[in-house]
Amino acid sequence: MGKASGVFLLVGLCLGAIVAMTLVPPSRSGPAAIAASRAAVLTIEAEAVPVESPPPSSSAVPGPPPKTVDIQALADLVPGGQVSAVVYDRTAEKTVVSLKSERSYTSASLVKLLIALEALQAGTPASTVQRMLSASDDGIASRLWSAHGGPVIVTRWVAKIGLGGTRPPEDPGRWGDTRITAADVVKVYRYLLDQAGAGTRTTIMRALSGATESGSDGIRQYFGIPDGVGDLPWSIKQGWACCRGSRILHSSGVVGEEDRYLVVVLTSQPTSTTYSGAGKRVTDVVKALLPAIDGL
Repeated sequence: MGKASGVFLLVGLCLGAIVAMTLVPPSRSGPAAIAASRAAVLTIEAEAVPVESPPPSSSAVPGPPPKTVDIQALADLVPGGQVSAVVYDRTAEKTVVSLKSERSYTSASLVKLLIALEALQAGTPASTVQRMLSASDDGIASRLWSAHGGPVIVTRWVAKIGLGGTRPPEDPGRWGDTRITAADVVKVYRYLLDQAGAGTRTTIMRALSGATESGSDGIRQYFGIPDGVGDLPWSIKQGWACCRGSRILHSSGVVGEEDRYLVVVLTSQPTSTTYSGAGKRVTDVVKALLPAIDGL
């Protein structure tokens, strides 16, 4: 019986081992299975966590901020005096700079624009009008002023163009004392370029684009627009006078391709300022306006 019991015991142990192997899951059957199970869990967890894509990189480099005209700083460029300035963009059909545009000034030679319009309408030879404008010839201006009614020239064109701040001189013989504003000078150029007859427009614009460096009186008239706008094309009518209480220097005209910008700078400066010194100040104002002229 002792041997038989031993045999039964051995058989029982073997059967128990077989049953245990059958009942235990494969995942727990050894180290390799355990490692594989853990890897599977990690894979599931990785798939469950959303992965954010990095933001797309941009190669665009921000440009410099747009240039602007410091309106308040313009007045500082004419110490002890007064300055008005207007830039009108004909393409955009809007005023892009306006400083004291309704302030009144002595016109000096800018009134020659109105004299030219009147004289051409009356049949004056184009060459005579062009000489008056390009060299700012006072003798021709005086003759045409007298021949065509003097102050009536101003009142007639004030009504025709709609000039709100332009007045004929108190002394009928002093055409240069006509009163003007920067806003009205812009209106004169707009009329000339957009409404005047083709012959009148061509005659006057040729004279303005061919302005001589010195006027008929010897004063250098390339201050302001010509000295200030660099290589941009220009056509100008300048004005200067002295010395009934102030030195007057004005720069007006058309700047840019296809006559895009109308630029007017009017100044009244102390009589202690020389023409060259006062002219440099007008040039400085024009340079300060360049950001409004096509962003220069």
